[in-house]
Amino acid sequence: MSSNPEFSDFFYISADGLRLHARVYGETNSGALPVVCLPGLTRNGRDFHELALHLSGSAKNPRKVVAFDYRGRGQSDHDPDIGHYNVGVEASDILAGLTVLGIDDAAFIGTSRGGLVIHVLGALRPAVLKAIVLNDIGPVIEPAGLDHIKSYLERTPKPKTFAEAIDAQVRVHGPDFPALAEADWRRMVGAIYRETDHGLLPDFDPKLVDTVANLDLTQPLPALWPQFEALAAIPLLAIRGANSRLLSVDTLRQMRERHPTMETITVEGQGHAPFLETGSLPGEIAAFLNKAQAGIQTK
Repeated sequence: MSSNPEFSDFFYISADGLRLHARVYGETNSGALPVVCLPGLTRNGRDFHELALHLSGSAKNPRKVVAFDYRGRGQSDHDPDIGHYNVGVEASDILAGLTVLGIDDAAFIGTSRGGLVIHVLGALRPAVLKAIVLNDIGPVIEPAGLDHIKSYLERTPKPKTFAEAIDAQVRVHGPDFPALAEADWRRMVGAIYRETDHGLLPDFDPKLVDTVANLDLTQPLPALWPQFEALAAIPLLAIRGANSRLLSVDTLRQMRERHPTMETITVEGQGHAPFLETGSLPGEIAAFLNKAQAGIQTK
């Protein structure tokens, strides 16, 4: 691993030979359940930087936090076969990374696609999941939300400067996120773009756009209720942006019915997906993890 004062860069090799990356915060922390952070479709582990600093540096129960870059995102290799950009392969990559790190079980935080990966992990290796935070994702994906993501990706802005990039994000996402301040948008842009000799570029394989380009959103998307119900014995916190187009109020209600002990947070003034480092969310997530761990230890 290469070191940074705040985290270490961890690289490992996937089953098919790609060099994949994660950030490890609080590497020497032990005793508390570690946390694994899984980002959205085109996002990377940098999305969790502020939350990871909070969870790994908290005075009470500081935790090791691992924030993964899927293949084709962040510092992970791009895959020449875009057919491998799917949640099944990504779940297997996460398990491979955890094996190298010596992590047998953990609490998992999944934003959007990351939550879908968690559903797959529940089928592949349920014992690895000790607590779950789903950030604006559930077993049913609303077509309107996916269409918004698809439309944005097909017209990804090409800003030349960070100021232009912030402007572009506010224009596209601002109506769904009136609660955000300029500092929040600045952090977002720093997480999703990288500086190159050719200017700013989105920090993901452009071919990822092809994986959603041919989706027929006039047809209902497959629901994951059986996979969600398999998580019923695991402590779960579901976070929803009040303005979310992807996770509906009705789906959240059905989730609570099928997982009676599930806790929920609705984030006012934010859409898909809430910024987990904003407002009281870091403290509420830490409190949920502490409560979940206490419940595990008393069993």
